[in-house]
Amino acid sequence: MVERLEAAAAALEKALSLVEERVAAATSLSGEVERISATVDQSRREAELTEKLAAVERELAEVKAASAQNVLNPLRRTMPAATAEMLAKHGIGEGPVDVHALDAALSGLSLEQRIAVKTQLLRAGAIA
Repeated sequence: MVERLEAAAAALEKALSLVEERVAAATSLSGEVERISATVDQSRREAELTEKLAAVERELAEVKAASAQNVLNPLRRTMPAATAEMLAKHGIGEGPVDVHALDAALSGLSLEQRIAVKTQLLRAGAIA
């Protein structure tokens, strides 16, 4: 009977050592899983940042294209100094021009000159 108990104790010790090895292996495996998941999270963050960068680059390209289009716009955005001086003499300054005040200011000019002044103001964006 003592031999059987010794054999059972040896078997239990062997089983205990196997369980301890499995627990140790599971603990090290758990650490690897945490590191792998952290790597996955980092690659997701990189993907998000890459998408944001691409969106900003597209927006920048659109702004540059719009800017280039405005530079190449053939319409004149300022009026000649003579026109500005003539309007200033009649009290018409910067900003939108009242059509009635403009007609009164241009009454002393010929028809062709009035058309030319109004065309210049249209190009400058002073009247609609």
